[in-house]
Amino acid sequence: MSTMVYPREEKLDKLSQEEIISNTKLVMQGLEALKNEHNSILHSLLETIKCLKKDEEANLVHEKSNLLRKSVEMIELGLGEAQVMMALSNHLNAVESEKQKLRAQVRRLCQENQWLRDELANTQQKLQRSEQTVAQLEEEKKHLEFMNHSAVAAAQQGGYEIPARLRTLHNLVIQYASQGRYEVAVPLCKQALEDLEKTSGHDHPDVATMLNILALVYRDQNKYKEAAHLLNDALSIREKTLGKDHPAVAATLNNLAVLYGKRGKYKEAEPLCKRALEIREKVLGKDHPDVAKQLNNLALLCQNQGKYDEVEYYYCRALEIYESCLGPDDPNVAKTKNNLASCYLKQGKYKDAEVLYKEILTRAHVKEFGSVDDEHKPIWMHAEEREEMSKSKHRDSAPYAEYGGWYKACKVSSPTVNTTLRNLGALYRRQGKLEAAETLEECAVRSRRQVTPEGPSLVEGAFPGARGGRSCHSIWLGVW
Repeated sequence: MSTMVYPREEKLDKLSQEEIISNTKLVMQGLEALKNEHNSILHSLLETIKCLKKDEEANLVHEKSNLLRKSVEMIELGLGEAQVMMALSNHLNAVESEKQKLRAQVRRLCQENQWLRDELANTQQKLQRSEQTVAQLEEEKKHLEFMNHSAVAAAQQGGYEIPARLRTLHNLVIQYASQGRYEVAVPLCKQALEDLEKTSGHDHPDVATMLNILALVYRDQNKYKEAAHLLNDALSIREKTLGKDHPAVAATLNNLAVLYGKRGKYKEAEPLCKRALEIREKVLGKDHPDVAKQLNNLALLCQNQGKYDEVEYYYCRALEIYESCLGPDDPNVAKTKNNLASCYLKQGKYKDAEVLYKEILTRAHVKEFGSVDDEHKPIWMHAEEREEMSKSKHRDSAPYAEYGGWYKACKVSSPTVNTTLRNLGALYRRQGKLEAAETLEECAVRSRRQVTPEGPSLVEGAFPGARGGRSCHSIWLGVW
């Protein structure tokens, strides 16, 4: 008789799927053999019943045959269950195969989704850079139109008009210098200067204008001695030919003051700057934007000498002029507020500085979103909310980028807003508001990545030696 082989019970719970299937097949083979053996015995008993005559012996054989039939039925039931298990195994294998295919599709979709995210991020960065460029170009256009208008008006009042060819040459030189191509800009200026001296003589206003242009190129190359010589020559010519109160004289005085400032000669620069301011106020009026620019230069000279009362006065006057003439959203307003806040910081007036920084960030936010409400808050409000939550041990782990789209406000005046974020962050850190400081510092890092770096310019610079918070000084230079 066949014997069934079963796996040991204590090992059943440790079997893998392949081992279970293998054991099931083995059991099926055993059950099939046992079934055949039982059927053979049953057949023999039935043949025996036919040969028996005694009822008692026949009944006994009948009982045995019934037992065998029941045993065969149980064996068939076991075989049926084993077949179901085999079918279930095949189904599970098919499901696992389908699951592997779906996993492969999910991985592929995740890769495609990541690629699309990267493409979207790149496109958004390109869009932000484009918007930044457009904003800068519009500002430059507006500034150039205003400067041309101012120059024409000043020239008409002073009886001298800058020739169109010198304006074109000035713009061309600025372009070359901004690209660092001084080997082209300097010879171009020198040749133009030589031609003007031959045709008009040395003591002519056009020669003085050309000397101013060349001096600015030398200043950009840090050739201060050569630049100072040219500017003094230009000042002498303009005073002699145009008069001591002409706007062109004020421009040269301002350029000399800036040059002395860059060399750390603040005391020598201050009277030159004050005289330029007096001329501009006399010619243009006390509320003209050019007067505000001159006030900014004068404030910076005084700040480097520690004359903070005068610095505050000059910055406040400049701020009033910018806001009344150009509006609260003009970039010069934010820059001047930042500079005034820097002055407050150096005097320990932290609360006054904090108010100005918040005004800058709030104005940038309002310009972008139109209002301040629960859904659209300036970033400094979010920073202070995070500070409060950190103290109450309910820190919000939401990323800064989702705070009302704060980073979009950086497009309004990105360099100034970025500087303000860092300055206010440093002020928060000084006050022990570490969570608020980290929020603004992280925002500053993120906004700086979106900012198109500013190239060198002939009309902007900064005095050395400033201490305290970062300022947004734009030292104003001009040739007429």
